[in-house]
Amino acid sequence: MSCMELAPLFEPPYVAVIFSSVRTSDALNTGYGEMAARMLELAARQPGYLGVESAPGITISYWRDAASATAWRAVAEHREAQRLGRTEWYSAYRLRIATVDREVGHDVGDG
Repeated sequence: MSCMELAPLFEPPYVAVIFSSVRTSDALNTGYGEMAARMLELAARQPGYLGVESAPGITISYWRDAASATAWRAVAEHREAQRLGRTEWYSAYRLRIATVDREVGHDVGDG
């Protein structure tokens, strides 16, 4: 998903995993872009995955429930991406997990 697209509306409640980061100056030269693309592809195949929204410095993934989000955290390839993020790609990051109880939205053309 490009940073200009919004995830579709989902039926609450669901879980939002909010990942905010500051990348190191050489992250793009050390495989970050390829790994980020791979993580989006891999996450989309996980049970309970609903969608993702991303803009520079922030990615929000949506999951049906906390168990689905927790299971994604434990996927071996994702664990390796986490390790590389801590050691090579991020000078700072925050991970926040929230339950979405309500949502509203409008897309142009909805009427």
